[in-house]
Amino acid sequence: MNKIKVKVDTKPLISGDVVRGVGFYTSQLISHLEKLKEIELVEKDFDIIHYPYFNPFFLTLPVNNNVKTIVTIHDLIPLIYPKQYPSGLKGAIRYRIQKNAVKKADAIITVSETSKKDIVRFLGIPAEKIFVTYEAAGEMFRKLEVGSWMSDVVKRYGLPERFVLYVGDINYNKNIPALVEACKIINTPLVIVGKQAADLEKMSLIHPELSHLLTHKSLILSHSLRLGYVPDEDLVKIINLATVYCQPSFYEGFGLPVVQAFACGVPVVASKTQALVEIGDDAAIFVDPGNPKDIAAGIKRVIENRNLREELIEKGLRRIKDFSWDKTAKETVKVYRKVVGE
Repeated sequence: MNKIKVKVDTKPLISGDVVRGVGFYTSQLISHLEKLKEIELVEKDFDIIHYPYFNPFFLTLPVNNNVKTIVTIHDLIPLIYPKQYPSGLKGAIRYRIQKNAVKKADAIITVSETSKKDIVRFLGIPAEKIFVTYEAAGEMFRKLEVGSWMSDVVKRYGLPERFVLYVGDINYNKNIPALVEACKIINTPLVIVGKQAADLEKMSLIHPELSHLLTHKSLILSHSLRLGYVPDEDLVKIINLATVYCQPSFYEGFGLPVVQAFACGVPVVASKTQALVEIGDDAAIFVDPGNPKDIAAGIKRVIENRNLREELIEKGLRRIKDFSWDKTAKETVKVYRKVVGE
C-alpha cells in the first residue's frame, strides 16, 4: 500500500484560532497523523490537501483547486443563528464564494452527526460525501492524584473552595448570561476560562456577535471569576479542581470541554441540545438552556447529591474511552484513502 502524501493547512496554528477548538483539533490531528506509517505529511508535491477549518463568511478555501481536497467543518453556528452572527454585505458575498468552493471538495470531515445534518441542510452537500470523526480530550487531560499542586493552583488563580467551571468563548450560542444567572440563583461561584471573558471589560460590545451581552455585562463582571486564557497544563488542573463542569450552550458542533471534563473525572451538566446529548450520552445531567432556573437545579443536584456525582464521574470516565485522537487520525486516513481511490 503506497504512502499518501498529505498537506494539512496549518493556518489555525498561527491565527486567533490557536487558543480555540479549531487550533486544538489541528495540532492534535497533525501530531497523531505523524505516528501513522501509511501517510506522509509534506508541504509540496502532495496527493491531498486538508483544510482543517471552514468559516462561511471568510475566504478560507481556494475557488479552484487542481488537487484532491478535504475540508473539516466543525459547525455552521453563524448560519443557524443569522441574526446573532450577521454576515454583512461583504460576508454574504464571501459566503456564496465559500459555499461554491466547499461543494467542489472531494470530501468533508465533521465532528458530530449533528454537524453533518447541518452541512447537508445549509450547504447542500450530499451526506455520502461527509464523514464524522469525533474529537477527543487529549492525553494530558486526565484525573490527577491529590498533591501540593492543588493549593498552588488555587492560590495562583484565586480559586474558590468549590465552583462551577465553564471553558470557552462567550459568543451568543454559548449562553453565558444564563449560566451566570443560574450560579447566582444557587449562590455558587462561577469560574470562566477563556480569552474573550477576560477581555470583556475592554471589549467593544458594539460587535454584532457580542451585542447580546450588553444587558448582561455587569452581571457577568460581578458574578464570575474570569481567568482568561490559561495554558493546557494549568487548564487540566483547574478542571480537576472544579466541583461541576457546565456547558450551557444553545448549540455546539461538538463540545470539546465536555469530554475534557469527563477525562478529568469531573461531573458534567450540559444543555439538552443536539450535539451535547450526542457526545454526553448517559454521562451528563441535561438541562434546558433557555431556563436559568433549570440550569441551577441541575447544578445543585450534582453538588448536593454525592451518589449522583460519583455515578456521573464513573460514567464520564467510561464514556471518554469512546474518544481518542489515535482513532480520529485513523478515521481521517480512511477518508484520505477513499478520496485517492484506494
